[in-house]
Amino acid sequence: MSELPKTVQTLLEPKAYPDPTDTVELVQTQMSFVFLADDYVYKIKKPVNLGYLDYTTLDKRHFYCQKEVELNRRLCPDTYLGVVTINEYQGCYAINGRGEIIEYAVKMRRLPQELMMDVLLAENRVSPEMIARLAEKVAAFHGQTETGEGINKFGGLETIVHNTEENFSQTEKYFGRAISRRQYQKIRDYTRRFIRDNAALFQKRVEEGYIRDCHGDLHAAHICFNNGICIYDCIEFNDRFRYGDVASETAFLAMDLDHHGRADLSLSFVDGYIAFSRDRGLKKLLNFYKCYRAYVRGKVACFKLDDPYISDEERTESLANARGYFELAESYI
Repeated sequence: MSELPKTVQTLLEPKAYPDPTDTVELVQTQMSFVFLADDYVYKIKKPVNLGYLDYTTLDKRHFYCQKEVELNRRLCPDTYLGVVTINEYQGCYAINGRGEIIEYAVKMRRLPQELMMDVLLAENRVSPEMIARLAEKVAAFHGQTETGEGINKFGGLETIVHNTEENFSQTEKYFGRAISRRQYQKIRDYTRRFIRDNAALFQKRVEEGYIRDCHGDLHAAHICFNNGICIYDCIEFNDRFRYGDVASETAFLAMDLDHHGRADLSLSFVDGYIAFSRDRGLKKLLNFYKCYRAYVRGKVACFKLDDPYISDEERTESLANARGYFELAESYI
């Protein structure tokens, strides 16, 4: 595990924050340092270029912080408070302080961990009624979010092929570690065959207006049952991953419920979504997109294995997650 950057080390001190806080906890993703203070969360983007995202300059990180706030206010308006600066003055760092701006962060209200959907699932505290409310919220969101010619192209075969083939090329280096060559070839061959045999179906989805500006990362860890339902942390860094068929987004959460061992809730969510949206054609694409989304989650878990700032324990956990998601992807074939 590499030594954390000086800015990150400094922000682990409560005195760096404008709001009184007794504790600060650091959580990392592949692309962010997330600081959990008592009442607020501050999210700093790592200066990385992962191919599908580029945060390598301060201007880019500022732009994507602003975009993250704007997009996430669609489904979680009261949580995203804005973008703050991290300043350096005479060798000291502070949020919204004096001196040179050296970084930007997204500031959020801290949501109660005990009401996160993944936590509730682990404690068997997610009811069919909660799933019905969630299905209605997602369907309503999809019904009103942006679409049009510029977005529709992301539902076409060219983009679908690009996305799936990118997945396969980016996971080859993990053969024998997170995914077997047999699994890889089986999933790849199924994916290519389904796309080839269902070209007309994909085109019909475009023509019927099902390609939308979605959330892009809809899984249980991004849903909080707090004063209603807050769905947060959507994809801001690449429109290609957020624009797509609502069937793909619905399949994402359905797949994640399968991953948590709740196939019953997965089925209830899909049925509830169809009832509210009247999108009955969705089921023809459900297993294809479940397979695709599980593979993406496996790939992302693999990427974390290469992060120099995570601990050996986190690396071991990420490897187990990757293997589990690739097995789940295979199960949908």
